[in-house]
Amino acid sequence: MQKLQSQGLHHITLMGADRQTSIDFWEGVLGMPFLFEQPNLDDPSQGHLYFDPGDGRLITIFTDENRKPDSRRTDLGAGAVHHIAFAVSQSMYSQLAARLDARGIAHSGEKDRGFMNSIYFKDPLGMLIELASYRFVPPEGATHADVLHEAHLIRIEAGDGNIADSHLADAIERLSARRQRSLSDD
Repeated sequence: MQKLQSQGLHHITLMGADRQTSIDFWEGVLGMPFLFEQPNLDDPSQGHLYFDPGDGRLITIFTDENRKPDSRRTDLGAGAVHHIAFAVSQSMYSQLAARLDARGIAHSGEKDRGFMNSIYFKDPLGMLIELASYRFVPPEGATHADVLHEAHLIRIEAGDGNIADSHLADAIERLSARRQRSLSDD
């Protein structure tokens, strides 16, 4: 039986509260341009807002003027979304805590994830949001996923518990050697 083949994330749709709360957070806090809106075609009593998270894909929000923000943590039961992560540059990452503090938004502080750095905070509806920055740049012709897969193999070979900088450096070296020809044996 053949697999269904994904070609990347198309969009994520979240249940929002009112229209202005969504615009204030997704564009006002996260800087995602508000591209367009239309009715929810399955329920015209709801609005459907479209935002660009920075890569040309979409985050969409169903809004209802009768739903009010509730900042309690969203459900964490089976099938629930734990968090959504968005990529930021290292230069932006270095400013995240200060920028969140300036807005009075509580956050986790900086988290070292071995291959990336992260900060977590909640949106106005209790959804956990992660802003993450990779600590490496893939070599020409490779993706972040290629580097992480190779680093995982190196980590397993070494018997280490999680991916660290040394695994990333070795993975980048291996991937580069596969792609770059040389007349030297060294």
